[in-house]
Amino acid sequence: MDEKYDYIVLGTGLKECILSGMLSVSGKKILHMDRNKYYGGESASITPLEDFYRLDMFKRGETATIPERFGRGRDWNVDLIPKFLMADGQLVKMLIYTGVTRYLEFKSVEGSYVYKGGKIFKVPADEKEALASSLMGLFEKRRFRNFLIFAQEFEEDNPATWKEIDPKTSTASDVYKKFGVDTNTTDFTGHAIALYLNDDYMKKPGSAVELLKRCKLYSGSLARYGKSPYLYPLYGLGELPQGFARLSAIYGGTYMLDRPDAEIVFEDGVAVGVKAAGETAHCTGVVCDPSYCKEKGKKVGEVVRAICIMNHPIPNTKDNQSCQVIIPQHQVNRKSDIYICVVSHAHQVCSKGYYLAIVSTTVETENPEEELKPGLDLLGSLEDKFVYVSDLIMPTDDGKDSKVFMTKSYDATTHFETTCEDVLDTFQRIMGEPFDMGKVQHMKLESEECQ
Repeated sequence: MDEKYDYIVLGTGLKECILSGMLSVSGKKILHMDRNKYYGGESASITPLEDFYRLDMFKRGETATIPERFGRGRDWNVDLIPKFLMADGQLVKMLIYTGVTRYLEFKSVEGSYVYKGGKIFKVPADEKEALASSLMGLFEKRRFRNFLIFAQEFEEDNPATWKEIDPKTSTASDVYKKFGVDTNTTDFTGHAIALYLNDDYMKKPGSAVELLKRCKLYSGSLARYGKSPYLYPLYGLGELPQGFARLSAIYGGTYMLDRPDAEIVFEDGVAVGVKAAGETAHCTGVVCDPSYCKEKGKKVGEVVRAICIMNHPIPNTKDNQSCQVIIPQHQVNRKSDIYICVVSHAHQVCSKGYYLAIVSTTVETENPEEELKPGLDLLGSLEDKFVYVSDLIMPTDDGKDSKVFMTKSYDATTHFETTCEDVLDTFQRIMGEPFDMGKVQHMKLESEECQ
């Protein structure tokens, strides 16, 4: 191991594996290590089910067994941090750019829903759905339809499409006011279509453009496969980091799992290598998740997640085998949204007849599990439930001087757009220039890669 590398990557979470692949494709010599025996880190998919039951964070013990009715443990792949891919989003573009699609097979997520007044409704994402939706009254449907048409036609570089909206100064709130949409429409547009975490975006100068781009992304993703804007890989999200790991290996990257003693070596405050098993590998920089260099991160909050095993789909979702439900903050008097995502045996992640539902939100009180109640109440009866709280860690150091480039913790959202933003930000901190997403061809996944 006593070699020189451009970068050593610690942790095989999705972010670290994407960065490893991007750096390898960019011609960098990479060594990638993990303290665990499996890929994925905090974002792993755990199999067999017995191993999931025995994870330390659930405190069920090392000899915990699974009920016989759940079938074979190896038929289960349980995501610790479940998220969906936007079909036209940044992660899919990264998969295409890097060629990782050849290692993966995707399936469309069947439904996208939003919570209002104790019920769930399909998210309307085009003019036709807007007019048919029971979310709104007749006159509101027309206003929302006009908003969607404007969003589709808006081009930041074409003043003829602006219609009094100034890309540099107009806020998202200005756009909503222009079309006269009500608070309810603003709520589901901002949270279930534009996928904002909270309402902080509303008053920011220039936020009008971002809002319209996000609405375009949602409808563009929906247009790809029709059922919803989301995709999910067969066999779980653990396939994603492994796909990027294979990519890195093809470009000369070296992988070492089961290195529990791996630690960063510093000289005069600068990372110069990593020591493990008594040997030191040298490098010009270290890329890591927050758990490998806690002194360079700060806790900014917590996320609570409940992983639930069910033997039925979520009620009132047309028996969808997979779906996302977003509960906007105002609907349940919170500061942040509650997210639900459901996958099933259709995705090869559990035994036939079973479903995995994950409810997550940002912690706001001293009783995190109780905060999930509005989401859990929508699920119906549960076969089992696993609740855990994770710290939200942000890097306090940009890495320019210390050469430690830390990623952020995973947030409560059930999509990968914020994950990709962090990956692209970290890549720019490492390389000193942005990753050129313009190189990514605007294309669909091949038909055999997405069902």
